Amino acid sequence: MITIPNNQGVALHFVEGGPQDGPAVVFAHALGTDSTMWDALVAELPDHLRLIRLDMRGHGQSPCPDGPYPMGDLVADAGRALDHLGINECVFVGLSIGGIIAQGLAAERLDLVRGMVISNTAVKSGTSAIWAERIDAVRKNGIDAIIEANIERWFSRATRRDHPELCDQARASMRATPLQGYLGCMEAIADTDLYESTARLRLPTLAIAGSEDGSVPADMVRETAALIPGSRFELIRGTGHMSPVEKPAEYAACLTDFLRAIGHF
Repeated sequence: MITIPNNQGVALHFVEGGPQDGPAVVFAHALGTDSTMWDALVAELPDHLRLIRLDMRGHGQSPCPDGPYPMGDLVADAGRALDHLGINECVFVGLSIGGIIAQGLAAERLDLVRGMVISNTAVKSGTSAIWAERIDAVRKNGIDAIIEANIERWFSRATRRDHPELCDQARASMRATPLQGYLGCMEAIADTDLYESTARLRLPTLAIAGSEDGSVPADMVRETAALIPGSRFELIRGTGHMSPVEKPAEYAACLTDFLRAIGHF
């Protein structure tokens, strides 16, 4: 556990693997998941990397403070975590809300990030009306009210048919997320539009999309990548929103190639 002082006293949980002096790669997960969503991917990555997986506030083993959760606080949490660990020049990998945090961190703390991977994400995810509807449903009926709709968006048809265990793991993760943590991060996503700050970014960037992503369609990911000069875009076919969960080996190959291309190892 790392304790990161801030105005709410949040102590973030993280999982770390690989050598302490290895090139650092930091991972931020999706809404309603935790650091374990990266398990299958991490197993496919080179063993000389220093791999750090964070649980954002209100998720996993990190504390769940009272809301609201401004996106700036989520970005600051990540920055303080890297400061605490003595990490700079990392490659920051974020999926969904984690990808929004990645963009915010690169804009606010470029001293910490030498490259980023924005996965299944965009500068703005969904509309205010969509998020208001989802937030209202969760407030009234709990996270179960939206789980099955999420599963449809998160996983391809083939995965839902052939690997129901992955869907079951996602259901369990959503149900294990504290209600305030889920609502707080939903509200953060609803209030965020990073178009202007992301369009000013100038750092090596890989954008990854799933061909069947029902949450952030591939075209939105491609449009976000196009804002950053020199960025790369990769489409992982046969995956939904949870591309590294559905096809970890293919995702790892894309990530490893990017790390090698930018000289991260």
